[in-house]
Amino acid sequence: MRTLSEHILDIVQNSVKAKATLIEIIVKEDFKNNLCSLIIKDNGCGMSKEILEQAANPFFTSRTTRKVGLGLSLLKQNAEASGGEFTLESELGVGTKLEATFQMSNMDKPPMGDIWETFYLTLLSYTEGELLYQHSTQKGKFSISSGELKEVLDGVSFQQKEIRDGIIELIKTNLEEIEATK
Repeated sequence: MRTLSEHILDIVQNSVKAKATLIEIIVKEDFKNNLCSLIIKDNGCGMSKEILEQAANPFFTSRTTRKVGLGLSLLKQNAEASGGEFTLESELGVGTKLEATFQMSNMDKPPMGDIWETFYLTLLSYTEGELLYQHSTQKGKFSISSGELKEVLDGVSFQQKEIRDGIIELIKTNLEEIEATK
């Protein structure tokens, strides 16, 4: 995974599989302290202590369809390679919280990537719950939620080209206004 957006998509897919009805994605870019934080929280089924201890191990997966689980291990590796940290907390029946920090100026920090595409793709595949995205910099804060979009669109499909283009443009424009990195 080359971008934070790809990591986000992978982790959100894990949250969906964990039957989460609320997924929060929070990106904080703190240029003064040279830190970028990625926090993803869900209220899914959570993990046992044993699984939590192994979750970031690339040779561990709870899936039966493959023998490795690279998503969390690659995110952890990227965070640590860029002078940051990685933490994972989870409780059975409560949910999971992941936090990865990166030094903004470190050449190993992955770029943000197309977060607008990631949010849109997630909207299409995650129809059973609430998806929240929040991005902040010193210039301001932007947030968007699937619930707000559903309310405003009042039953109009997210798949319509005009709706897709409008959602993507809304996110891009607001991220540009707060000077979020790409």
